[in-house]
Amino acid sequence: MDTTSTAVKKAGSADGTLVAYEQRGDGAPLVMVSGALCTSASEAPLAELLAPHFTVFTYDRRGRGASGDRVPYAVEREVEDLAAVIAAAGGSAAVHGMSSGAALALRAAAAGVPITRLSLYEPPFETDPAARDRNTEYTGRTTALLARGRRGDALAEFLGAVGMPPQALSGLRLLPVWADMEALAHTLAYDHEVMGDGLVPTGLLGTVSVPVLVADGGASPAGMRDAAVAVSRALPHGRHRTLTGQTHEVAPHVLAPALLQFFTS
Repeated sequence: MDTTSTAVKKAGSADGTLVAYEQRGDGAPLVMVSGALCTSASEAPLAELLAPHFTVFTYDRRGRGASGDRVPYAVEREVEDLAAVIAAAGGSAAVHGMSSGAALALRAAAAGVPITRLSLYEPPFETDPAARDRNTEYTGRTTALLARGRRGDALAEFLGAVGMPPQALSGLRLLPVWADMEALAHTLAYDHEVMGDGLVPTGLLGTVSVPVLVADGGASPAGMRDAAVAVSRALPHGRHRTLTGQTHEVAPHVLAPALLQFFTS
């Protein structure tokens, strides 16, 4: 079976925005939702590993890659984008969300988008109420930078906030990949809205009725792992799994078997 067909197709979202997606494989549909500064291509390695078992859909979130965009931004529009891809996949689908994409997938499930099963890898919520003020300050700084067209500085603010050392950040600015990341920096504001105040949204999670796997990496920071456990406990049908030795940059060959087991059990 050929699982490498990746012709770009487009689905029309509710507001008319065209959402670019690719599909691989032949089987039950599985839609993948990427995180901050990522596109459909970011999920391709994992999609290739899962394509022998599913029809895997990867897509460019609004404002990224080959997808369109409209202003003003609203999380509801991104939920509708995911619904449009699921409609193109046949009307219902399993969904896997990575990082802030996991938070978006949770919001879609809570909104009644026809998701059959949901897996999440390290949704970047926090459990400490004091984090609310830190998140407000951070989003205020990045939003102001983006409003002034200073995408590079907003990108640096984000990377510093997620723990990149200043020396590594200075080196990254000199690499060709910096321009690619800077081209996506405006969508950091979108992820800010998806994340809300940054705390685990226990009320929202209590409305998600489908089975959900929440995975984290055993080598990830304690706060990230605590959040994954808290998310799984707040879900009516949540389960938690730690992938030994993994970080937020999870290896596709480690994650794929865990997802296969969950989605076929």
